Amino acid sequence: MNVKRISAFFITVIVTLAVIATTSPGLLGKIKLGLDLKGGFEILYVAEPFTAGQKVTPATLKKAAESIAQRADKLGVAEPEVLAEGENRIRVRLAGVQNEDEVRQKIGKPSSLTFRDPDGNNMLIGTDFVEGGASVGYDQTNQPVVQIKLKDRSKFKDVTTKMVGKPLSIFLDEEKLSSPMVNIPIDSDVATITGSFKFEEAQKLADTINLGALPLKLTEKYTQVVGASLGQMSLEQTIRAGIIASVIILVFMILLYRLPGIIAAFTLITYTWLLLVLFDWINATLTLPGIAALVLGIGMAVDANIITYERIKEEIRSGKSIPSSLKAGSKASFRTIMDANITNIISSLVLYYIGNGAIKGFALTTMLSIVVSILTNVFFSRFLIHLLIKGNVFKKPGYFGVKEADIREL
Repeated sequence: MNVKRISAFFITVIVTLAVIATTSPGLLGKIKLGLDLKGGFEILYVAEPFTAGQKVTPATLKKAAESIAQRADKLGVAEPEVLAEGENRIRVRLAGVQNEDEVRQKIGKPSSLTFRDPDGNNMLIGTDFVEGGASVGYDQTNQPVVQIKLKDRSKFKDVTTKMVGKPLSIFLDEEKLSSPMVNIPIDSDVATITGSFKFEEAQKLADTINLGALPLKLTEKYTQVVGASLGQMSLEQTIRAGIIASVIILVFMILLYRLPGIIAAFTLITYTWLLLVLFDWINATLTLPGIAALVLGIGMAVDANIITYERIKEEIRSGKSIPSSLKAGSKASFRTIMDANITNIISSLVLYYIGNGAIKGFALTTMLSIVVSILTNVFFSRFLIHLLIKGNVFKKPGYFGVKEADIREL
């Protein structure tokens, strides 16, 4: 018996279980719940152009939805769901909001981006700039500057001609963002704001300018408070079903695969805990579709273990030694597992990029589940079983669910 390897196995298991047991209660308490689980409110906006002659286009509707999402995020709303619908509607779902009136007032209010002279007169307004046209660039000395794309080059030239030698202040509503000095008339379709900016400061100013240039006027069509009773009931039922199913799966794995089944049960517990840690680290919000993706991920993790252990059993039945069977079975199963998981990741990426709201959450949870499953149920599981086999204690085929009568001679 190799005492060092056996000791390493038990120390790894004991330490991991101790960490899981001490941190799990705190993790479960910190996970944020979505609108369908926690409750909140929903607003439907109707979008209209600010000025006559303008039209509500899919691009401006999308930009307005992005601006609303950014505003809600700045107010501390966890993962707001903002969807552009039809030709002129935007639906906003906000979970767990305490100060409903304040949030409603701020996210739908059309912020006014203005450029003013020293006397406070407006020289330029937000609609004179390309929506989302503010970005960070660099001057000749490699100093960060903010560049804003203009719709009317001649108008900007006229304004800067009048403002030579004076500051042209930039306001978002009544908040002054910057006051760059106009040194010469500027004949360009890009306005450049210079200053002693750090990159983070320049990026923040560009984001604020883009946020302020809300391209549409929004009117509330209706507001609806969403209760969490149905979601809470679904959550409780899902948790109950998940616990029952998990116990059945773990017992099944242990009975069918014996020693590898015990390791699979341990790595599945580790997989679930590590996924919760990852959710907490990225500050994710858990919704019912997210729970569905989590359950699906557990199923894929079990599938990875079954594929690996069945291949190992086949190698043992063929007459190979336990170490040789482990090596050959792990190598053959790894290709199958990776092919299946890469396919699932590609599908999830497509869902993430073309989907919205809950669909994106489902896709992201699925991708995270796949990555964590590979780490725990492939690499970590293989590491543990290697420690046991090289410890020269569990050498009988029966420990791996294979009967002596089923073994064929090479």
